[in-house]
This record gives sequence, C-alpha cells and structure tokens, in this order.
Amino acid sequence: MSGDGSPLARRLRELRESHWPDLRVTQAQLRVAFEVSVPLISSWESAHAAKVPPLARLEKYAAFFATRRSLADGTPMVLPLSELAPDEVQEYHKLLEELTGLRKAALRAQVGGEIAEPAPARDTYLKSPWHFPEGEEITIICSQIPEDERAKIPYADPSQPDYIELYKYSDLDSLFELWGHLRAANPHSPVTLRATEDLRSSDDLTSHVVLLGGVDYNEITAAMLGQIDLPVRQVPDWDGERGPYFEVDKGDELDRYYTVTSGSGDNLQLREDVGFFYRGVNPENVKRTLTICNGMYARGVYGTVRALTDARFRDRNADYLRSRFGGTASFSILTRIRIVGRVAITPDWTRDTFRLHEWPEPINGD
Repeated sequence: MSGDGSPLARRLRELRESHWPDLRVTQAQLRVAFEVSVPLISSWESAHAAKVPPLARLEKYAAFFATRRSLADGTPMVLPLSELAPDEVQEYHKLLEELTGLRKAALRAQVGGEIAEPAPARDTYLKSPWHFPEGEEITIICSQIPEDERAKIPYADPSQPDYIELYKYSDLDSLFELWGHLRAANPHSPVTLRATEDLRSSDDLTSHVVLLGGVDYNEITAAMLGQIDLPVRQVPDWDGERGPYFEVDKGDELDRYYTVTSGSGDNLQLREDVGFFYRGVNPENVKRTLTICNGMYARGVYGTVRALTDARFRDRNADYLRSRFGGTASFSILTRIRIVGRVAITPDWTRDTFRLHEWPEPINGD
C-alpha cells in the first residue's frame, strides 16, 4: 500500500484527529481506553501496509467515538452500551457499520480482491440484542422443575448412576437454543448457567442476566420484575376458567392476554401461547442488562427466544426492535406464539398480528 494507506486506516486516523473538531484524541489516550499498545494503534493507522484490526477493536472505536463522554472525567474509557443515550447508540451503530464495511474492503484488497481471512461467524451477530461488549460476563438463570415433579424423572436423581444435571431445568429447548446462540455471538465472554437453587453469590445477579421462564417456576424472574416499573404482569391462574394470562395495566383499564387451547384434561392441546420479551437495565448493576424471556408454557418461552435466534427471523426482528425502541433503556413486547402440531412458530415482529402489546407504547399512534 502507498499514499495515505487504506480507507480504513485513513478513517481511523480521521476519527482520532478530527471526529470532534475542537478535540484531538491521541494514540496514548486510545491506548488507555482500549487497553492495547500505542504501536498497535499506530499499525492500524499506518499509511504503509496497515494492519487490519479485529472486529472487537472496531466495536471499541465505535463506542468510544459515539460520545464525548468517553473523555469526560479526564480518563479515556469505552462506556458500556447500556450507558449510552439513544442518540449515542444510533451513532455507535452508524460508526460500527461504516468501520465494518471498510474492514471487509481492506481484507479484500490485501489479496487482490479475495478476502484475506474468512469473516468470523460473529460478524452475523454484531447488531443482535444477544451480542454484548467483549469480555463482559453473561449469566443465564433458568427455571427449574419443582422437586416433586423432578422426583418422577429417574435421571434427575443425583443418587442414580445415570444422573443428568440438566434434567432439573424446565425450559431445556429454550436453554439449548439460547446457550449456543450466546456462545456464538460472544466468543470471548464467559457464559454461565444457573438454576435458582444454584445461585452462589451476587456475581450471578450483577452480570448481563438472562432469565428464562415465568414467575411460577423462576423465583428470580418474580423478584426482578418486582423491582421494575412495568405495566405488564404475569398471572399464573392455572385453576381459572380461562387459565393463566398476562395482564397489562393501562391506567383506567386492564387488558388480559390468554393462551388458546382446545380439548380438556388429558386431551388439552395448546394452540397459541403468549410470550414475553423484556430488555432493560439490570436493577442490581446499572452497567449491565437484564433480559427476560418467558411465556405461560414452555413453548411460549421457546418461541420468544427463537424470535432473536432463528436465522430466518432474527435480523428482521432485531431491526424492528432498533427502529421501534431505538436507544430506549427498557422495553418489552408481548408476543403471540402460534403452535402448529408440536412446533412453536417463530413470531415475526414486523407483522402487527404477532405483537400483542409493546411498552413503552407508541406516541401519537406512531
């Protein structure tokens, strides 16, 4: 390479030197914020044979230059996305999309039009709600089967030779689906699994927490919801005439959303479940997030999880969340989960029919 270097190298220099007209960022300041060496930063900006930084570093560039608060207290730092204002989140995504495109072009140019290294699978997840800042711990807290029900499963008994610990979890389909997706989207972050009975310290509740399962089987879901000012409430009225439901407080009235079943007794068939997705600030650590995926039945939980993991729907659903809620700190969706035979159909949130309720509600009908 010659001249001013690759477009990516030039853009990285421009960000540092002129992104803020009245403030020039030094390589030494980026060294502190990114926790890398000055020579490495210099190599990314080089006008001659610049090195191509990994995606994780470009994420840090985008977060750093999305807000002047990165330099607010005199110590350069990369703020967590959970601390960015809505307009700063938009700037982050804009910068990251630009830098990612320039990175791909730089890789192609290195070998005469062919990409020098395969794009990591993680590229797919950069805009996913399930992608978190590199290195930050994620904890899944899953509902567990009650002890009296667990006693009926031979392999769930620790005294048995064929004991399988996972049999204590009540939402195995959802757990299996989400675990793999989180590991793929966050290859450099620890992902920990806990049942409520296995919580060992406050560390389990102060990471990025993901709760699977409803208030009847997951006491942590009930506890966390008790700390959040939400108009949505899950009511496990299993003995009621119409069964369990989600309730939405609209001030002067209450809306209820029930499951749809057919038959009765041993012939009861689930035709439609109600799923609930919530994303907000972790009340136990404001620098981390809380995500809740639940439903009245297990397939409602699974369908809610699949909304953002199913390869056919996850991108459009993630795009919908960004366009609908932007950088809103906390939001939720009650979603219809259709059941066809034994299969929970992934909801398409771009279609009104699948969205039963959204919070915060649209302003002026938007």
